[in-house]
Amino acid sequence: MGRVQLFEIRLSQGRVVYSPGEPLAGAVHLRLGAPLPFRAIRVTCMGSCGVSTKANDGAWVVEESYFNSSLSLADKGSLPAGEHHFPFQFLLPATAPTSFEGPFGKIVHQVRASIDTPRFSKDHKCSFVFYILSPLNLNSIPDIEQPNVASTTKKFSYKLVKTGNVVLTVSTDLRGYVVGQVLRLQADIENQSGKDTSPVVASLLQKVSYKAKRWIYDVRTIAEVEGTGVKAWRRAQWQEQILVPALPQSALPGCSLIHIDYYLQVSMKAPEATVTLPLFVGNIAVNQTPLSPCPGPGSSPGTLSPVVPSAPPQEEADAVASGPHFSDPISLSTKSHSQQQPLSVPSGSVSVTTTEPWVQGATVPYFAEGSTGPVTTTSALILPPEYSSWGYPYEAPPSYEQSCGAAGTDLGLIPGS
Repeated sequence: MGRVQLFEIRLSQGRVVYSPGEPLAGAVHLRLGAPLPFRAIRVTCMGSCGVSTKANDGAWVVEESYFNSSLSLADKGSLPAGEHHFPFQFLLPATAPTSFEGPFGKIVHQVRASIDTPRFSKDHKCSFVFYILSPLNLNSIPDIEQPNVASTTKKFSYKLVKTGNVVLTVSTDLRGYVVGQVLRLQADIENQSGKDTSPVVASLLQKVSYKAKRWIYDVRTIAEVEGTGVKAWRRAQWQEQILVPALPQSALPGCSLIHIDYYLQVSMKAPEATVTLPLFVGNIAVNQTPLSPCPGPGSSPGTLSPVVPSAPPQEEADAVASGPHFSDPISLSTKSHSQQQPLSVPSGSVSVTTTEPWVQGATVPYFAEGSTGPVTTTSALILPPEYSSWGYPYEAPPSYEQSCGAAGTDLGLIPGS
């Protein structure tokens, strides 16, 4: 057997997750099968970030250090055979960023120990990675309580020479969510044309930006829901829910090389219309009563007023008058939900479905910026144990009808409950 039979780092109480500003205590454990002369035994606590231009490549192009503290555990001497323990303690800085690991970079916090031996002898090293979680209080984000709504109007051409407008308005009940919370979205679609629209798709997107020699953007589809299209000259309302899975928090305060953003993107292919709402994922829920997209008194899906197109062509007006006239508005149904059942994804599609807490994900061309577009990756984002241990409910979120049909008594759907 070798002279050094065991050389490892153990943290007190078996902890692996810490908060900024906390003390980190542990010990270096050493088992020797024979006496070991040494020049020094040291332990170092460090935190750093590295970014690469190639996926899953540990050769960092850009690095930054957050802290690096060393202690001398023993000076020059000789250790007899047997068990040895060298306790240590460090104070983690209050500005240390949350741990993160992605395909193009990571924020790593670790403790390293080394035994420097006399010349011509082998040095010994070991390390232990721990995680820092700096909770993001969503209430600290400016305007987090403001309504989250956006709209777009697109021209819709049909029958070669005719045109109309389609108005897409999207809103969410909140602007920030925590893991396990339900995101409730509403899309109002006014089809002011004589042609049916394509299905409407809502996607929860994650965009991670890495600052190397140039910015690299990794965009993933976390969850996706598809609703039916809207008939000609009709107004429709689509209401759905997405369960926020285990995800790294928005932004990474203290880190200048990696940034995380989340978006809800609602789009149609015909006409080509997209509305994107920025969202935040944090650790402490918004404490204000959300603006629910559930219809209020006197505003149920069955009581919406139909859209009257502004000055349609005379032949269209005649056709509508002579054909079936739908006086009742439409409440759109959902065709598929990635959190309920696997979608059939055609070859080359950017859609990704999963029932796992996070997606290994696809790219979304919408976020291409200049010559630096999103890059397809196959590696999952690695989360600290604290994220994975949170109670992620694997069952699909209830439908809109289920949640709002019980007169709002389902407390499980109230964000933050």
